[in-house]
Amino acid sequence: MSFEIRKIVTTIEETRVEGGKAADKPVTMVGVAAVIKNPWNGRGFVEDLSPEIKQSCSDLGALIVEYVGKYIGGLSNIEAYGKAAVVGAEGEIEHASAVIHTLRFGNHYRNAVDAQSYLSFTNKRGGPGTSIQIPMMHKDDEGFRSHYITLEMNIEDSPRADEIVVCLGASDGGRVHPRIGNRYEDLKALAEEAEVK
Repeated sequence: MSFEIRKIVTTIEETRVEGGKAADKPVTMVGVAAVIKNPWNGRGFVEDLSPEIKQSCSDLGALIVEYVGKYIGGLSNIEAYGKAAVVGAEGEIEHASAVIHTLRFGNHYRNAVDAQSYLSFTNKRGGPGTSIQIPMMHKDDEGFRSHYITLEMNIEDSPRADEIVVCLGASDGGRVHPRIGNRYEDLKALAEEAEVK
């Protein structure tokens, strides 16, 4: 049995100018959200969430990855990626987490883009129209600060109280005009400072 999907919503954002300066290359971010009925809603406290996870998370992950690839022009274009989930007012944060924090869900994305980094994430509770933030990082190296980038979206009628919004995000580049370096440069500078002392 798969999750009951009420709708799929896609957000596409292309940044061409940042700080008054044109981008060398526009950066496109895509967010794909599936609005699903919360399978644990109305059942009281459910101790074991695994039956639904085993039955449905893999299919949902594969479906959303397919949409992400379609709207970003191919999975090979993805440099940064992330995930998010928002559970409606009647659900638990654990319900949102149960869907996105499983290998059955996330591995479809990691494998499809041959990623080395973990999928950065948010999960929260919210009502219809709540802000959904999908934090992303470089798919192969979490030390590249240039690719710490967030896509924000919202769905005016979602999540309803008995729903969960499940999202994947992708970017074909990092922030426009990144200028703060990466973690490795900082570590090197700190080591050099320690040697001088």
